[in-house]
Amino acid sequence: MIRYYESIDLIPAASRTAAGYRVYNDTEVRTLRFIRRARDFGLPIARIKLLVGLWQGHKPSRGVKKIALEHVADLTKKIVELTAMRDALAELADACEGDHRAECPILRDFES
Repeated sequence: MIRYYESIDLIPAASRTAAGYRVYNDTEVRTLRFIRRARDFGLPIARIKLLVGLWQGHKPSRGVKKIALEHVADLTKKIVELTAMRDALAELADACEGDHRAECPILRDFES
């Protein structure tokens, strides 16, 4: 991932030792931790890039809040979609006998 972050200019290319190992200063390590924490929240790279820019530029928090609330809205939408999928699949699984017969409402539903 670090090579990818470098390739999209999310982080600067690291300096290297004679053996080719990457060397990071404290600021770069903090940036990598920042990115990791943002990824833990499921933020897409485009939003992380915006957040890193706001963080490093010491910009007002209104931009940060806007990005966070947009992501909250996206997560809420995904939760609704995933809950609907879970409920539908659970209903199909309840209707399936799960025995030796080939007849299965799950397969029949997926076929349609």
